[in-house]
Amino acid sequence: MTDLIETIRRTLVPIHKEGYPFILIGIVLTVLAGYFSQFFGWIFLILTLWVCYFFRDPERVTPVADGLVVSPADGRVNLIATVLPPPELDLPQVPTLRVSVFMNVFDCHVNRVPVAGRIGQIHYTPGLFLNAELDKASDDNERNGMVIETSHAGVAKRVGVVQIAGLVARRIVGFVSAGDVLGVGERFGLIRFGSRVDVYLPAGATVLVGLGQKAVAGETVLADLGGGPDRVFKRI
Repeated sequence: MTDLIETIRRTLVPIHKEGYPFILIGIVLTVLAGYFSQFFGWIFLILTLWVCYFFRDPERVTPVADGLVVSPADGRVNLIATVLPPPELDLPQVPTLRVSVFMNVFDCHVNRVPVAGRIGQIHYTPGLFLNAELDKASDDNERNGMVIETSHAGVAKRVGVVQIAGLVARRIVGFVSAGDVLGVGERFGLIRFGSRVDVYLPAGATVLVGLGQKAVAGETVLADLGGGPDRVFKRI
């Protein structure tokens, strides 16, 4: 019996508290709709179950090693480019490696810190709600950016992380404040409902993921601050 209970516990994924109000609304609408129409009652029940699924907050096993940058989001690596970082991050305005992870409405939307360090600053920028898969969404869309002050081999480094709203997303939620010291893989925010997270890497970093690769927040290693050989990828 103990093994069965443990199996059930591991199977049931916790739901983040940000989802509680939406789940409650879904339950109320399901009951009301079901009272008048069984068909619409089932429709709202399915939508409520989807909301529960959307706000899931699973545990993650995070690799801990000096220089590793883990994915801040679940989703697909849809852009890897060398660009100028957003000016509001106050990073050097020189070509910088950016790795973007796009989250669709079926991905877990709890975001996690890519590197251990201190939150140097947080800057919210209002904007549009274009498709977050587009490159220009980094400049035009509503976003919330922060800079993490970390170090590698005793050398200070600054990593930029930007949460970007998308077509459906209308709310970026942050759990941290400037000055907070966080460990790699800790939760720092959430975006509702479908969006993107950009990571701006300091000079000398090497990207360790490929375009189209599935990333898991807090687990997939995006880059190495210490550099190293480039990886080659192929579709099979």
